[in-house]
Amino acid sequence: MSQADTVSRILDAAEVLFAERGFTETSLRTITSTAGVNLAAVNYHFGSKKELIQAVFERFLTPFTCALEAELDRRLALGQPLGVEELIECLYRVGLGSLGLEGKDPQRFMRLLGLAYTQFQGHLRRFIVSRYGDTYRRFAGLLAEALPGLDPETFYWRLYFMLGATIFTLSSHDAIEAILQEDFGADSTLSQTLERLVPAASAMLKVENH
Repeated sequence: MSQADTVSRILDAAEVLFAERGFTETSLRTITSTAGVNLAAVNYHFGSKKELIQAVFERFLTPFTCALEAELDRRLALGQPLGVEELIECLYRVGLGSLGLEGKDPQRFMRLLGLAYTQFQGHLRRFIVSRYGDTYRRFAGLLAEALPGLDPETFYWRLYFMLGATIFTLSSHDAIEAILQEDFGADSTLSQTLERLVPAASAMLKVENH
């Protein structure tokens, strides 16, 4: 087995197990057993469990942020300001497209992202901020520009409300679709669900204070 194959098998196993069981509940021995490699391979290629967690996120976030930057450049080059709905639609479409092209499961990544908040991983937040913070700040800045007059603290909360709704909807999509089928006899693909989510997510950001 080549080193590249070994790394891929470790990352594939870690990605699935972390999403299913969580970071703290998944041991390196469980990952190596699933991947069919020895523990020394993880230490050699990643150094520690923390760095393995970071590498799992890197496989998702690098293609996503590169694609998002390129799409924002393309749209801004047209010389027209981007509204809230356009920015949210861009975020969803790029996320679904970039992860799909990389053979990644968007729902699994959303589960991992949700765990990053519910199972506090300080090292992971620092890693994401240092590696992908520029893209986040650019996107958040464009959203803030599309919401003139909104104070920074209110914008912060609304942004995280929107992200929370997005993470829940995508990470739980299979269960939500099953309920939809049972209650209404209807289906909804992930793409169709995101189309429905755009106006709802945008409204969370744009709602007027009373």
